[in-house]
Amino acid sequence: MSDKNNNHSSKDNLRFFYGYIVVFVGFIILTMTYSAQYCFGVFFKPILGEFGWTRAVTSGAFSLSMIISGLAGIPMGILNDRIGPRIVLTLCGLLLGVGLLLMSRVTTIWHFYLFYGLVIGIGVGSMVPLVSTVARWFVKRRTFMSGIVVAGTGMGAVIGPPVADRLIAAYDWHLAYIILGCIVLITIVVSAQFLRRDPSQKGQVPHGEQKVKNEKPKSGSGDFVFKEAVATVQFWLVFGQFFCFGFCLFVIMVHIVPHATDLGISTASAATILVVIGAVSIVSKVAMGRVGDIIGNKKAFVAGFILLLLSLLWLMFTGVLWGFYVFAIVFAVGYGAHVAQQSPAAAKLFGLTSLGSIFGVLTLGLTTGVAVGPVLAGYIFDITGGYRIAFIVTILISITGLILTAFTKTTLSKSTD
Repeated sequence: MSDKNNNHSSKDNLRFFYGYIVVFVGFIILTMTYSAQYCFGVFFKPILGEFGWTRAVTSGAFSLSMIISGLAGIPMGILNDRIGPRIVLTLCGLLLGVGLLLMSRVTTIWHFYLFYGLVIGIGVGSMVPLVSTVARWFVKRRTFMSGIVVAGTGMGAVIGPPVADRLIAAYDWHLAYIILGCIVLITIVVSAQFLRRDPSQKGQVPHGEQKVKNEKPKSGSGDFVFKEAVATVQFWLVFGQFFCFGFCLFVIMVHIVPHATDLGISTASAATILVVIGAVSIVSKVAMGRVGDIIGNKKAFVAGFILLLLSLLWLMFTGVLWGFYVFAIVFAVGYGAHVAQQSPAAAKLFGLTSLGSIFGVLTLGLTTGVAVGPVLAGYIFDITGGYRIAFIVTILISITGLILTAFTKTTLSKSTD
């Protein structure tokens, strides 16, 4: 009998672990999703040229899209907990693809806000179901695998804009949106069919979990349902931490190029700063994911905020291109360190039972920071005529995030908060 059990265990060990397929598919989906999202700046001037809208009005569609994507993360997370990622990501792919196709038919500003702000905004809400699904498949190397998946966002930033630029140059922005929409829709919908909610659906157990029964994975007595999680102080500490990160990240992503050009750097050279951030972030998300598995998510979070803080302090005193490249590298490593830890840290703190819905609300904290930061920085610039005070505020926000992280626990029991 013992020999039979040993043979059965050996066969299970030799089977290919399906979780690696989930990780690969997640990377592809996020690459396509964020390729589409980061193309907005490339379409910006062609759309302005055709319709003559103001930059503020045109930019508003992107801000609306970010807010909607954050709100969409909550129901997407809840649906992922209940029906799994295959249907949820298929829906995301359909909405994103159709939204891009509809963008080719824009004739009025309300079309623009409806198609880009609402339809595409909901379609972009794929991050929450993907990273919460990966957390269910891995116990060992959970942060590393999450880092690989979210590296797709950086890959999207590197691939999307130049592809869109070539399409617009070869055709026009209308046809470019049609081609992009078809590619995104087909790739995401087909890829989503390979996703599975958890290892039990493939007769496996989470990687690194010492079990041999083919059953739905459980994460222990510390699992929180959604209502229990939001009632804890720790939940709101993490929510605030995510807000601070989103604020800092998109103040830079939106305003670093205008700031550099204000200092006399050419537009083409200034744009390469964003390319460096995107490229380095691909490596940093994967590498810092592995670091998080070794030293723990909290320490990696702290390291991320320290690197963000140091890069922002450096930014206050640099005005040459090589200095901006140094900033971009340090900033991107800190950015990658934070993103790679988010879902694994939430899984460790609150368990897997309601991870999708819990992480969905936490992500709303991030997207709220994303929406507030750039607008506030722009408003400060309009009043003062420069970015210095805006960057000082961003530094203070990064310090706040670091403090909140210091008070965040790594695990949480239902009996204590």
